[in-house]
Amino acid sequence: MVAYLAVAAGVGMGEKILIVEDEEKLSRFIELELAYEGYEAQKAGDGRSGLAMAESGDFDLILLDIMLPELNGMEVLRRIRRFSPIPVILLTARDTVMDKVNGLDSGADDYITKPFAIEELLARIRTALRKKNSSGAQGGGQGLLRLGRLTLDAPRYSAAMDQTPLELTKREFDLLKILMENAGIVLTRDVLLERVWGYNYVGETNSVDVYIRFLRSKIDETFGVKYIHTVRGVGYAMRIGDEA
Repeated sequence: MVAYLAVAAGVGMGEKILIVEDEEKLSRFIELELAYEGYEAQKAGDGRSGLAMAESGDFDLILLDIMLPELNGMEVLRRIRRFSPIPVILLTARDTVMDKVNGLDSGADDYITKPFAIEELLARIRTALRKKNSSGAQGGGQGLLRLGRLTLDAPRYSAAMDQTPLELTKREFDLLKILMENAGIVLTRDVLLERVWGYNYVGETNSVDVYIRFLRSKIDETFGVKYIHTVRGVGYAMRIGDEA
């Protein structure tokens, strides 16, 4: 009845939220508050089970503690970013600037420090869900990204320009997906290397530049567009530019 009243009042619309938190009292408190607001919440008490649930569940947002048993939250986040752009809000007692920067650079959408007011957490959840639903590079169905004439269908592992299929390797597809998910945002080479090649990757440091060239050859040069931009000394960004 509580959840029904919350939905009727327009607070939550039944979005599914995964809580990955090993403090049972806090996890239960958040779960009850989310239910009151009309959300559907599920819990995981350690990093490995949280990652497994994220991989198999159809969630709209994840609340992720950093200090977790089995697998720490930062590693869980890195692995999630290999297969999903789902919004992730980090929950942690660590509040240094570097911790926040590391979390955001690793793919987190937001960061809230314990202890926090539940009203603030709920506001951040609403903001993250609004961004997810109104992203300029998303639309037309779950997992479908659009940027100008370019589309990428993540569940089907396919991409096309003007409905002409692009022949991409897995690495090229993963790199394009990260760039499109963050359209308009400059991503450093380190961030791209970590998200696409993996945290423990040991190989050529210019791998990102090489695969950017591959993508430009198949997209920008082939179709006479300027979508993949270099920001010298920083990294790369994907946005609609001048057409040739």
